[in-house]
Amino acid sequence: MSLKLYTNNESRGVVIDWLLVELGVECERIEVAYRTEMKSPEYLKLNPFGKVPVLVDGDVVIYELGAICAYLADKFSDKGLAPALDDPKRGLYYRWLFMMAGPWEAAGVDKALGIEIAPEQKMFVGYGDYNDAYQALVQGLSEANPYVCGEQFTAADVSVGAMLLWQLKIKTIESHPAITRYVETIKQREGLKQSSMGQLL
Repeated sequence: MSLKLYTNNESRGVVIDWLLVELGVECERIEVAYRTEMKSPEYLKLNPFGKVPVLVDGDVVIYELGAICAYLADKFSDKGLAPALDDPKRGLYYRWLFMMAGPWEAAGVDKALGIEIAPEQKMFVGYGDYNDAYQALVQGLSEANPYVCGEQFTAADVSVGAMLLWQLKIKTIESHPAITRYVETIKQREGLKQSSMGQLL
């Protein structure tokens, strides 16, 4: 088994666990302790941020959740968890992967930390302010049918679904009919139910 996932049961690594179940792919799982092992010199060579998850595939080392999702979906493209390169929905797929990893996560973290963006600061912030990010999320999910790329469930749905399920669980996001409809669809995934992510919900 060449794939190794450095993770922690209380981390975003559970999102990759879910994706691996959806892909039907085996992976060696290496539990890494917070504050000790994650900050060790050996581990920092894999990920200088000292965070998990990290995926190692032979000589390839990938960190950052969105990058790992994209890599695995492409590596196992026969499983159909990403639109084909020539599929027009590929752009939508990328948009959702990067929106979750960038603007939406930044907006959510800032909100949780009590950081408010003043109107005159919005032009300097990638997501504008939290309301802008929330409205973009709701608009996008209003177009989901039933998944973010239409009928095809993708790695982007794993990323979006995991983020929303967690934010709803810890009550850091206000629900909306578009969010509820999408999340209820995601909850029906057998892969989610079988994964460590599903067990946390």
